[in-house]
Amino acid sequence: MQITASTENGVTVLTVVGRMDTNTSPEAEKIISGQIDAGAKRLLLDLSGLEYMSSAGLRALLLGAKKSKATGASLALCGVRPEIKEVLVVSGFVTFFRIHASRAEALQAAG
Repeated sequence: MQITASTENGVTVLTVVGRMDTNTSPEAEKIISGQIDAGAKRLLLDLSGLEYMSSAGLRALLLGAKKSKATGASLALCGVRPEIKEVLVVSGFVTFFRIHASRAEALQAAG
């Protein structure tokens, strides 16, 4: 898994590529948490390059959602592939995040 950070229109965008599983999710947790700790108030996870997500990946997202809520930050997802979205739906995680079809749509919604 590779995560790159950028800032677009005042939104911190984390682009995730690869697999978010038991081996890689601790790194994802650390990066998401680190961005929030550094003061990011609007965070977007671009998951268009995410090929697989296990329950450990779900945990990383959940911890990010909890931390962002506790600090008043927003955390949204975009570019979620159908197979990943199915995991989010089945687990009930779709209720924790605003999910946008594309990065452009998410950035426009962030306004």
